[in-house]
Amino acid sequence: MGEALLSISNLNKRFTKAGGDIQALHEVDLQVQEGEFITVIGPSGCGKSTLLRIVAGLDSSYTGTVKLGGSEIKGPGIDKGFIFQEHRLFPWLTVEKNIASDLPLGQKEIRTKVNELIELVKLKGFEKAYPRELSGGMAQRVAIARALLRNPNILLLDEPFGALDAFTRAHMQTVLLDIWRTNKTTMIFVTHDIDEAVFLGNRVVILEPRPGKIRKIVPIDLPYPRKKTTSSFQELRLKVLNQFEKVEELELTDGAGI
Repeated sequence: MGEALLSISNLNKRFTKAGGDIQALHEVDLQVQEGEFITVIGPSGCGKSTLLRIVAGLDSSYTGTVKLGGSEIKGPGIDKGFIFQEHRLFPWLTVEKNIASDLPLGQKEIRTKVNELIELVKLKGFEKAYPRELSGGMAQRVAIARALLRNPNILLLDEPFGALDAFTRAHMQTVLLDIWRTNKTTMIFVTHDIDEAVFLGNRVVILEPRPGKIRKIVPIDLPYPRKKTTSSFQELRLKVLNQFEKVEELELTDGAGI
C-alpha cells in the first residue's frame, strides 16, 4: 500500500462545558486508503459525528494530526463532501437545481455533470421535482448527488439513512454501493446499525465511549454484492457484535458516554 488518502494520528478532542472539560476523542489513529469504504459504529455519544466533523474541516480545535492527500486539513473545502441524516435540500429549488447548488445550470459542463449524477443516483424523470414531492430515500439521493458534484476526494456520511424505514434503508444501501463502485469515491459512513456496517464496509471501525477511542477495526473480506442471510455474513456480523457488546458493557460499568 502507498500513502493513505486520509491519515489520522494521535487525535484528541476536548469540549469545554459548565461542569468542566470533557474528552470526546482519545488518541485516535486511523489510516484510510483511496477508494476504501469505511464504516464506523459505536454507542451514542462516543464521538462518531465529532470525528467526521474534524475530517470535514468543520472543527479545528483538537490536538493531533489529520491529513487528507498528504496535507493537513485546515477547514472545509470542495475536496470533502458531507451527508447529514437530514437531506438539507433547499425546498424552493428543483432536484437539478439542488444538485447544482450555487453553480450555474446554464453552463454546459455543469449541466452535463448534473445530468450524469441524476442518472447515477437513479432519479431520471425527477429533475424538475421539488423536495416536498420526493420520498425520504429520493431526497437523500439528491443530497448525495449534490455532494458528489465537485468530485470530492472523500465523502463523509453521518447516519444518512437513520430516519428511513427498513425497506427504503435497504434500498439506499444498495444504491450507495452502486455509487461507490461506479465513482470509486472514498467513503466514511457512520451508523448505529451493525448489519448496515458489515453490509457496506471494507472495514468496520468500532469506537468506545468516554472518551471515544478505537476498540477494534474488523476487516470485512466479503465480495460484493453481499447477502445478509449467508453464513459468512453472519459470522462477521457476530464478530463485530461481540466487540460492540463489550463496548456496551464498558458503558454500563462506567456510566453514560459523551
